[in-house]
Amino acid sequence: MTDRLQRDTAVALSYHPEQGDEAPRVVATGKGELARQILDLAFAAGVKVREDADLVEILAAVDVDSQVPLEALMAVAEILTYVYIANGRMAELTK
Repeated sequence: MTDRLQRDTAVALSYHPEQGDEAPRVVATGKGELARQILDLAFAAGVKVREDADLVEILAAVDVDSQVPLEALMAVAEILTYVYIANGRMAELTK
């Protein structure tokens, strides 16, 4: 993938263990204008966004509504930990 293409790709994840999710899921993926719309929605909703070209390349290949593949799970777990700490929700997950 070129640097330009990687910057124009976005993947949205969802993870709700309290609702029975066993692993994070890919809920949206897009390139170009769709990627910018995904990012705009995330920013507008106050969702933390992280740039990781290697991870987005892996996750963009995953079907929407599918679990994050094992080879990406550690990286996604690190991101979710950061997000939960940043949002003050880490205590909810450890109960």
